[in-house]
Amino acid sequence: MTETAPPDLTHVDEDWQTALCVVAHPDDMEFGGAAAVARWTGQGKRVVYCMVTSGEAGIDGMRPDESRRVREAEQVESARIVGVDEVDFLGLPDGILEYGVPLRRVLAGVVRRHRPDIVVTNNFRDTWGGRALNQADHIATGRAVLDAVRDAGNRWVFPDQVEGGLEPWGGVRQVWAAGSPEAAHAVDITATFDAGVASLDAHRAYIDGLGWEHFDPEEFLDGMARAAGSRLGVPRATPFEVFSMGWGD
Repeated sequence: MTETAPPDLTHVDEDWQTALCVVAHPDDMEFGGAAAVARWTGQGKRVVYCMVTSGEAGIDGMRPDESRRVREAEQVESARIVGVDEVDFLGLPDGILEYGVPLRRVLAGVVRRHRPDIVVTNNFRDTWGGRALNQADHIATGRAVLDAVRDAGNRWVFPDQVEGGLEPWGGVRQVWAAGSPEAAHAVDITATFDAGVASLDAHRAYIDGLGWEHFDPEEFLDGMARAAGSRLGVPRATPFEVFSMGWGD
């Protein structure tokens, strides 16, 4: 049986000024999305990173308090490489995030504080495509991001934040989930691919802690980037599933 080729991808709309990237762990942006961030900061756009956890449970041979310190430092450097100098660490517990009102509340506050045009998160589908299962924190975070973006625009949802000085923000036009198997859009990262590789390589303690002795960041990212690029009509690309926040979009 002949396999059907995946459909072509469409360029995302880059007519915006501020993006907020909300992911579960340090390294989540770097496993695919950081090269796109380098493109945007190179265009003069403001990009803010928000790490819901500090990835403190991610290194088996390192106690969580030490892992937190190491992984936060790696993330700050990784962000710097792609032009991001604002990195929030929310400090929620790694590995046991739960979708629900408490997580929505925290993330709505982040959206209200930074007031982005676009919010970027990670794939939160059950798999990465095929049999590769997604991780629970990714799923919880992405689902909560979608709801928190809508919550942030409603002054009667989490009104204590508004009373405390965080004005509602309904200006998010779209949420983009990087690496989703349902992606229909993409960003051309041909010119910024190397920055994305360097950004991932900055998570060296984490990569070494996983025991990935022969892991090559360039090789890993290149396979995904070329596959998406072929669908976009460019050498390399990062795919995104796009969720429009406006009525009727």
